[in-house]
Amino acid sequence: MARMARNPKTGDAPTMPDKTARTDHAIHPMLASRWSPRAFSARLLDSDIIASMFEAARWSPSANNLQPWAFIYAERGTPDFQVFCGCLKETNVLWARNAALLGLALERPAKPDGSPNAHARYDLGQAVAHLTFQACAMDLYIHQMAGFDPAQARAALGIPPDLLPVTAFAVGYLGDASSLPATMQEKELAARSRHPASAFAHPGRWPNHVD
Repeated sequence: MARMARNPKTGDAPTMPDKTARTDHAIHPMLASRWSPRAFSARLLDSDIIASMFEAARWSPSANNLQPWAFIYAERGTPDFQVFCGCLKETNVLWARNAALLGLALERPAKPDGSPNAHARYDLGQAVAHLTFQACAMDLYIHQMAGFDPAQARAALGIPPDLLPVTAFAVGYLGDASSLPATMQEKELAARSRHPASAFAHPGRWPNHVD
């Protein structure tokens, strides 16, 4: 039987099966407990919490310290939040509209001299990862989404042409799976899985390498 996670706001009634990764080797507990829920509570975020997330992104590494990332976001209850919702796929709006914050991660693909920055998207990913784990350290959860309309986001949110919308994300405190549409609850409660590390981490030469 699955262990149950406690409500992060009250510590009371269990709201979810424990989604902690069952790892083959020891990793930091915060890494093991990170997952991407769709059920968010009604609790909003304090301004210093939001500032800390983007401060963590600020200090992520980047090639030549070019920092080729940018973020735009809106908090639930503000007019722009509905604009963000309007840029998401309908299936994502069904649950993301309950998050405390919606945002977009943006890539700056060119260097200051106009030449392509081959590492820009890699570095944006690192910035989002730093933001994610700072959020985790503050008992928040993030669900990142490919399901949004970049062109609509650019037009609706005034994104300048030198930035590319890459990923949308929802941030909030964990909610109850029963708040989701019935079609989503099974996925929310399902056990997490990953390929074993042996499938992608290889010592020395690539397997079956031939000289």
